[in-house]
Amino acid sequence: MTATFRFAPSPNGRLHLGHALSALLNQDMARALGGKVLLRIEDIDTARCTPELVTAMLEDLDWIGFAAEPPHRRQSEHFADYDAALTRLKSMGLVYDAFLTRTEIRQAVALREASGTPWPRDPDGAPLYPGDAALLTADQIEARRRGGEPFAVRLDMSRAVQMAGPSLRWQETGCGPAGETGEVPADPAAWGDVILARKDTPTSYHLSVVIDDALQGVSHVVRGQDLFHATAVHRLLQTLLQLPVPVYHHHRLIADADGRKLSKSAGDTGLADLRAAGWTAADVRARIGLGKSSA
Repeated sequence: MTATFRFAPSPNGRLHLGHALSALLNQDMARALGGKVLLRIEDIDTARCTPELVTAMLEDLDWIGFAAEPPHRRQSEHFADYDAALTRLKSMGLVYDAFLTRTEIRQAVALREASGTPWPRDPDGAPLYPGDAALLTADQIEARRRGGEPFAVRLDMSRAVQMAGPSLRWQETGCGPAGETGEVPADPAAWGDVILARKDTPTSYHLSVVIDDALQGVSHVVRGQDLFHATAVHRLLQTLLQLPVPVYHHHRLIADADGRKLSKSAGDTGLADLRAAGWTAADVRARIGLGKSSA
C-alpha cells in the first residue's frame, strides 16, 4: 500500500509560515516513505473561501515548492458524500437538531459562572453544549422546529461513545501539546455534543475530514498540534462509520515574537508578503526549521 499524505488548508485567508511547515513536512515525509502527498481544498465555508483566495493559495504553495498529485479534492464539490455519512449517523439515532442560539448559550454560561459554578468546557476552552432541554421546554423546541428556525445538527456524544466502546485510541508518531506520543487514548466526550452540520451547511470540519481521509485513502495525517485533541472526535466518527484509521503525526506550531501561534485571522505575515520582500523558498524552509529540500 502506498503511503498517502495530504495537506488540507482552508482558503479563507492568505497562507503563512505555519501552513508552509505543514505542507512541506507532509511532502518531505511522503518522499521519505516513497509515498505521495495530496492537496485538499477545505472550502465548505463557500462565503469566506473565495476563488481569489484559492488561486492565491495555489500560487503560494507553488512558490515554496509544494507539489501535490492531482486531482485536488474540493470539499464544496462533495457535499453529497458528507450528507450520506450524516444520514447514516441519523439512522443510528446518534444525531439531533439543536436550536439553542449562541446568545442563549452565552447567557446560560454567564449565569451559571456568576453563581460560582464553572461551566464544563472543551479542550479549546469553548463551553460544552447544554442540550436544548436544559433551557427550552418541549413545546418551545417544537415551535422552533415548525417555524423553520436555524439549527445545528449535533452528535449525541454520550450515546455515540457508548456505541463505539471505551477503547478508542490512535497511533501518534509526532506528539501532543503535553508530549503525548505512541498509542494515545482518545477522549471524545471531552468535546460534548459537537456540531456535524447546520441547517444551511451540510457538513462540519469534524465530519468532512474523516470522510475525505477515507475516500482519498489517506494513510498518514500530518497536521499541527492545535488539532491534536480533535483527533479524539475523528477516531469516534471513524469507528461509528467503520472507516479506516490513519497514523497521526501532530507537529509543532510556528509562533510569532510573542509566542502566539500564527493565524490568518490575526493578519500575520503571509507567504505572499515574504515573497514580495525578497524571500526565497529556501529562506522559508530555513525559517521553519526544515533545512534543504530533498527534491
